[in-house]
Amino acid sequence: MIKRTVEISRKPTYLTVHYGQMLVQSGTETVGTIPCEDIGMVVVDQPRTTYTHAALLGLADCGAVLVVCGKNHLPAAMLLPLADHSEVVWRIAEQVAVRKPLRKQLWRQLVRAKIRAQAVNLPQGCPARQKLQELAKTVRSGDPTNVEAQAARLYWHNWLSDDAFRRDTEAAGVNALLNYGYAIIRAAVARALVAGGLLPVLGLFHSNRSNAFCLADDLMEPLRPLVDARVQRLSRDGHQDLKPETKAGLLGLLADPVRLGTRRGPLMIGLHRMVASLVRCYQGESDRLEIPHACSLADTDACGS
Repeated sequence: MIKRTVEISRKPTYLTVHYGQMLVQSGTETVGTIPCEDIGMVVVDQPRTTYTHAALLGLADCGAVLVVCGKNHLPAAMLLPLADHSEVVWRIAEQVAVRKPLRKQLWRQLVRAKIRAQAVNLPQGCPARQKLQELAKTVRSGDPTNVEAQAARLYWHNWLSDDAFRRDTEAAGVNALLNYGYAIIRAAVARALVAGGLLPVLGLFHSNRSNAFCLADDLMEPLRPLVDARVQRLSRDGHQDLKPETKAGLLGLLADPVRLGTRRGPLMIGLHRMVASLVRCYQGESDRLEIPHACSLADTDACGS
């Protein structure tokens, strides 16, 4: 079953749980009732929202993640459930023991997939699109020459062909839409990792003692172009500010269909399949990640291994 994403932003809201149902209340009125087991993520962007302890516990017990947004409407914090997996001790032991050559090979796969997905976001016939496809082929184990950064410079210069766009994580407008979309994907990946019995803090490439989500940051790299494509469409339709309708469009990414190998399915399922493939790599059963791709059949050249 595909878990639901709930956004709370319009009115001051009170969240509590009664008999396994999440109650969304405004004043004395109950405006929504959702089974906790159906919820995958709750995004709160209303500063006067209040929660009971039972609400937070109910979300955690059902494996949901709570994302709290700050004054700039961007996600500022996450509440994740502790790993509730029957083999969590073994999974973590395998995760800690993974050797550096495998980590570097997996990072190569992630970077190549990211660059190819970036190429798909550029127009057919665009010279930069072909250049990105060529750059993807040059990525070596561990990406020692930082092809990822070379591709990023080329990509962002051509991303919005009609506008002079500069990627700036501190800027408003289109940049804020990108930041919001990335944060939602990051939270969803972290949730999938915990559900798979892995620790998000132990990364393949990213390593920072102040970052509790290094592995989530690794796995989300090839998923960033999914956000970019959605923001492209929103921007070209005149939506360039972080408003309820644009946030809803970005949250909808989690239910959007993506390619999962030879099959198709929603991104939320694709995240769990990617984590499962990572577990198989840690266990020595495989050396390939199953990475979701959002591209048409005509773009198989840009999405293949």
